[in-house]
Amino acid sequence: MEARPGTAQGPEATERRLPLHRQLYAQVLTAIVAGALLGHFFPELGTALKPLGDGFIKLVKMIIAPVIFLTVASGIAGMSNMGKVGSVAGKALAYFLVLSTLALIIGLAVGNLVRPGAGLNIDPATLDAKSVATYAQTAHQQSLTGFVLDIIPETLLSAMTEGKILQVLLVAILSGAAMAMTRPHSDLVLDMLGSLSEIVFKLVHMLMKLAPIGAFGAIAFTIGQFGIASLTNLAALVATFYLTSLLFVLVVLGLVGHFAGFSIFALIRFLREELLLVLGTSSSEAALPSLMEKMEIAGCRKAVVGLVVPTGYSFNLDGTNIYMTLASLFIAQAVGIDLSWSEQLALVLVAMISSKGAAGVTGAGFVILAATLSVVPSVPVAGMALILGIDRFMSECRALTNFIGNAVATVVVARWEGALDKARLAAAMAGNPMPLPEEDIERHERTGPSGIAAHGAGAAS
Repeated sequence: MEARPGTAQGPEATERRLPLHRQLYAQVLTAIVAGALLGHFFPELGTALKPLGDGFIKLVKMIIAPVIFLTVASGIAGMSNMGKVGSVAGKALAYFLVLSTLALIIGLAVGNLVRPGAGLNIDPATLDAKSVATYAQTAHQQSLTGFVLDIIPETLLSAMTEGKILQVLLVAILSGAAMAMTRPHSDLVLDMLGSLSEIVFKLVHMLMKLAPIGAFGAIAFTIGQFGIASLTNLAALVATFYLTSLLFVLVVLGLVGHFAGFSIFALIRFLREELLLVLGTSSSEAALPSLMEKMEIAGCRKAVVGLVVPTGYSFNLDGTNIYMTLASLFIAQAVGIDLSWSEQLALVLVAMISSKGAAGVTGAGFVILAATLSVVPSVPVAGMALILGIDRFMSECRALTNFIGNAVATVVVARWEGALDKARLAAAMAGNPMPLPEEDIERHERTGPSGIAAHGAGAAS
């Protein structure tokens, strides 16, 4: 039986058969370079192209809710043991807590060692507090209790219409569990979800063809609006942040990947199209549907992917955590304030909470920073104005680091759960993703994605 395009072999295999100019990663890379050049030489035109990037991101966000719901609900419904769901969630959250805390500590250590803000000697009274007032107000409104309550949607349908990831995830988990406990009565619903999944992922592939246009508009706006020269005065902070994030990915996540049985370089190569898209749009959400599909192609069971990836987008923000502690120390150093170790510890503890409470908020990185600085009265929140102009450039690095961190987390949790097909992972990392076995394709045609999830559970264990 011939493998079905996009499901059995996945987009990676199709990409390799295409000439270079028709491959998505080459198109996106070309668009990024062209957009940067246009924004630099024609800044007004580049700024005017902002709707292209915004429009593409909105198109992708439009499809995120159904992708998460269908993947998670059908995956859980195909699991014979509901205890596995709690096991996956618990292990994922434990992993997120450890890695996020480590990222905070690394950012703090680098900030103390490099001291990128030292010597600026800026008078806090000269800072423009109005420029960051909106972020500070949003941060003040955030609370852990409010965040938890906001996970619960008003209705089952409102979770889908409002597009809040954690609300969709909650409804999908409950729906999947309910279907699993009412089988075989729910088999008709599962068949319908399987057919809908095929349609939705086909739509994802259609939308991804617009990625070069979105990346072109987004990068043209960034360079046109802020200019490459805007990096000059604060180059030390930008360089320190990028190098710290790179070391975190290559060393910390590289070691995690090594012990989990894969190379971080191979994973980055496998996800190159998605990473270029994140780079161009400064949004990791733009590549969320593609990441979920790629992780299944790499051998991670559908139910694990459906739980870990969306949850990680709110709880596993490695790049954002590095940014928070590093930027906090930069601001303190720039205004001539030496924070005590107790104050720095308070920053880390509050950042661990605020990074979750501001998930999904527009400009989340800046909002989290405002919330974190508010616990140290000696550091003026108005100091955020110092980095407001370059935040857009650093948001790209935050998004890339967050994205890679969640890809690594998915493989690690799948391995812990015995839900990882090691042969498929090895083939994907080698650039030769394996087609699904014929029996899995037949099961997919008969029962939808949940059938593969159920079969994969038996095969993996």
